[in-house]
Amino acid sequence: MSLLIGDSVPDFELVNQFGETVKLSDFQGKKPVVLVFYPLSFSGICTGELCEIRDNFARFQNENLELLAISVDSKFVQKKYAEEEGYEFSVLADFWPHGGVAKQYGVFLEEAGIANRATFVVDIDGKLVSKFITAPGQARSLEEYDRALSTLAA
Repeated sequence: MSLLIGDSVPDFELVNQFGETVKLSDFQGKKPVVLVFYPLSFSGICTGELCEIRDNFARFQNENLELLAISVDSKFVQKKYAEEEGYEFSVLADFWPHGGVAKQYGVFLEEAGIANRATFVVDIDGKLVSKFITAPGQARSLEEYDRALSTLAA
């Protein structure tokens, strides 16, 4: 499935690092959401990207939005990862069915069993307003996030 700008995004329920269920549609009508799919917790590029978000989290908080990081790791891995790195955003486990949400969003890499690095910006109405996907092994930049977030104001 390839989501297009203006499409309603698929709803999902995943567990965060605290074992709490996070449902995407719970944010509808309340605040925009940025979905940050990444391959694996504790891997080099992924940790670098999420730590850059952590270190610049004010950019996201200023927009009054929810940031949800998602990988195929279990909630136990996500808990340890978020604690060690000091993430103040939800880190969700797309563990079972394995990569199910990444598949809904068209970013699951079957041959590797992981999600690609992909970002989806969802407006307050649950519509996709921006997305960007990088090639495997290529990190996302803060400038890409800035451009994507600017679509919320448009």
